[in-house]
Formats: sequence, C-alpha cells, structure tokens
Amino acid sequence: MALGQRRRRRQDDLFVATSAIRSSGNPFYEALNRVLECKGFDDFVEELCGEFYAETQGRPSVAPGVYFRMLMVGYLEGIDSDRGIAWRCADSISLRGFLGYGLGENPPDHSSLSRTRRRLSLEVHEEVFTWVLWLVRDHGLLSGKTLGVDSTTLEANAAMRSIVRREDGRGYREYLDDLAKESGVRAPTRTEIAKLDRKRPGKGSNDEWVHPGDPEARVTKMKDGRTRLAHKLEQAVDMESGVLTALTVQSMEGGDVASLPRTLEEAAKQLGEVELAAEEMVADKGYHSNGTMKDLEKRGLRSYVSEPRRGRRSWKRDRAAQAPTYANRRRIKGKRGRSLLRKRGETLERNFAHLLVTGAGRRVHLRGQVNIRKRLLIHGGARNLGLVMRKLFRVGTPRALQGLAAMQTALAQPGKNPIQLLMEQLWRLMRALARTMSDIGANDYQTAMVSRSPRRSPAACPPPLNSTSATGC
Repeated sequence: MALGQRRRRRQDDLFVATSAIRSSGNPFYEALNRVLECKGFDDFVEELCGEFYAETQGRPSVAPGVYFRMLMVGYLEGIDSDRGIAWRCADSISLRGFLGYGLGENPPDHSSLSRTRRRLSLEVHEEVFTWVLWLVRDHGLLSGKTLGVDSTTLEANAAMRSIVRREDGRGYREYLDDLAKESGVRAPTRTEIAKLDRKRPGKGSNDEWVHPGDPEARVTKMKDGRTRLAHKLEQAVDMESGVLTALTVQSMEGGDVASLPRTLEEAAKQLGEVELAAEEMVADKGYHSNGTMKDLEKRGLRSYVSEPRRGRRSWKRDRAAQAPTYANRRRIKGKRGRSLLRKRGETLERNFAHLLVTGAGRRVHLRGQVNIRKRLLIHGGARNLGLVMRKLFRVGTPRALQGLAAMQTALAQPGKNPIQLLMEQLWRLMRALARTMSDIGANDYQTAMVSRSPRRSPAACPPPLNSTSATGC
C-alpha cells in the first residue's frame, strides 16, 4: 500500500449530493425525537408560546420546539453556555437532525437563544417541565408520595472585584483606599492595602456589599472552600424513582430553613398539575427547626428530618413545636426512617451530579434568578426524560452509547470469545476503581466519585435505539 498525503489545498465542490454525506446518526437523539413526536411535544409548545409571537410581522423566529431542544442538548452534552450549545448544534449532523434542520440550513445562533429566553415567560418553562412530568407519570415512574429536599450553590456570573457598597456605590478598592487614608496612610501601596484588608472582620458582608449587575447574588462560601458570589439551587425529588418534581433558585439568605417553604409550594403545585400529592418529606439536619416542624405539620406532611444534637430542650416559649418535633424524632429512629435517611444522600446527590457535574450547571452564565431558573427547569426536564429513555431503551444519555458501541464492535469481531471480552472490561473497571481509591482518602470518597468516576462498562447490550419497532410510545 502506497503512502498517502493529505491535500494542503482543496477546491470546494459546486454541488454535493446529500446522499454522499454519510452519517450513521445518533440513535439516542433519534429515539428521543420519536418519544417527543409521539406525545405531540412540538404541537404543545407551539400552542403554548403562540401569544409571545406576532402573527404577521417580524423577522423569522426560532421555533419553540427547536429552542427547548437546544436547551436539552446543553444538558445532554454537558455544555454550560449558549455559545457552546449553538456551536455544537451547528457542528453536528446528528444534532441538526434532532432539531429538524437539513444540511442546507443553519441552526439558530446563540443570540437567538438569548432573545427567545427573554421573550418567553417563566410560566411557559414551568408548563414544559409539567408536560415532562406527565410523560414520566404515564410511564409509571412517578408516585410523588415521598419527597426528598436538598440544596446546593451555583456560582453566579458576577466577579467579586466588581462589588460596590450599598450605601454609596463605592468600589471595593476605592473603599479600602479611603480606609487607609483615614488610618493615617497618605499614599497607601497595594501591600499596605492588602495588609489592612486581611485584618478587617466581616469584610464580605451581604448587608454592605452588592454586585450592580446581579443584585440577587450573594457572597458565600462554595463547596470547594472558595468565596464567590452565588445563588442557591434547591430541589425536591421523588425518593422512589429519582424524578425531579420541583426546582427553585433563591438567595443564600436565611439558610435552608428560609428556602424550604417556597420549594415545598412549588413541589405541591407541580404534583397537583399531574394529579398527585406528597405525603412525606425527607431532609438533612440543616432543615430542622421549630418553624419547619410546625410548617410540615400544617401542610399535612410526615417529616423525616435529621435532628442535630441540641442537648436537653425547653418548650416553654414554643409549645406548639414540641409534639411535631417528638413525632419526627420517633419516625427517624424507626426502620423506615433510617432507610429513607440512608437513601436520601444517594438519590439527591445523584440528581445534583447529573444537573451540575455532567450537565455543567455549577457555573451559570446568566444573570437574574428568573433567567437561571428558566434554563434549569429545561435541564431538569431533560433529566426526567433521561429516566424515561432508560426505561424504554436502557440508555439515559447519549454519552452512555460511547462505551456500548465499542463493546458491540468488539463482540462482533470473529475469533473473539465474548466471555473473555466481558471479563477484560470488568478487570479494567476494577483497576480504575483501585487507582481512584489509592489517590484519595476514605473521607473524600464520595466527593471524588462525583468528580472522577470511572467509565462504566455496560453489563448487557440494550435494544437497538434506531429500530423502527421501538417507538417509545
């Protein structure tokens, strides 16, 4: 065989037949499109968004079905920005087909995504999320009886160096210069200013500082120990199936006790839309307080909330909280309570891992809690769609097909022993786990498994996603 050389220059063809451009396509997106089309997704969103578009005037717009599909691509492909989503959709032939664009058409630009997000209301995104909940319930994946609630931080699209004083609008550096001059330093240097700032207590108080571009963001300590401007993401999850039932974006003020009522109201609203109602709630000890116990009793929810060690308590000032607190303490010590509290971390943290780690949602590129929640609602809907896809086709994300395709190719090779190939894949998985455990300590095991989980080898091949018999209906 002769040595080939890559052509440095190439003359573009004037006409190219579409049959000459070969693409095997992505079977996951083809199957997901069949599921959405079978349930009439495009007709639903076009009717829902009709009031936000002009009937006869205006430039050609992005179809609502295309807009929501592009946000789903952001979750499924792990892309955190509108520019990245637009570039990925324009670059992939499979994603063009998922959006309904041919080879001679260009998918929407990132500016069209931003414009459409601003035009469509938050209620429209909530309705789309509810539509997915109906789909999940139709496939028997949602019971809604027991809810698990947890929260985490989202790094805001705002820099700490841009914060200003609430009272007079002075910047941080300008404020430190004035403090240094008041202390007797006429021409303070950068080193002197840093030394003065290091010894000052309470220098990042949210009562004194705010970001002018994102006033809803708050100075907080992130999970990795850094101090950043952030928002609070709180979710309510069905403990039996892991279905995301509610999602809120709030400020960091007041802790978990202050944000819980709004999340419970949103969960009750979404479950009511699909004709279900919650009966129990599971949460960690950050949600335990007298007010929480009384509120859950008023809502008719049985609480399974871990209780922190407070020592012997006196109920003279709040007699109404004594009975629900003792009832919660009795339930968490029972067999069902211990089982739910053990399952809580696994179920809730898995959802956070899908939304924020593999879904690339930890760092937001939008400002304003309304805009952030619009996008996260569609990401949460895509997460729930992944559960439906896993039930129908045993594959919940397009990336799960990467290792599967390699396995199917290897098993199809003549002269290869399938049992030996499976044992080799299992051995590689065990070696990856051993390397992970040797690099980290026992205390950091859970964190490391989220950030550096090895690629899993599928135990068996799922049914073909591109089969015409698998309609997903």
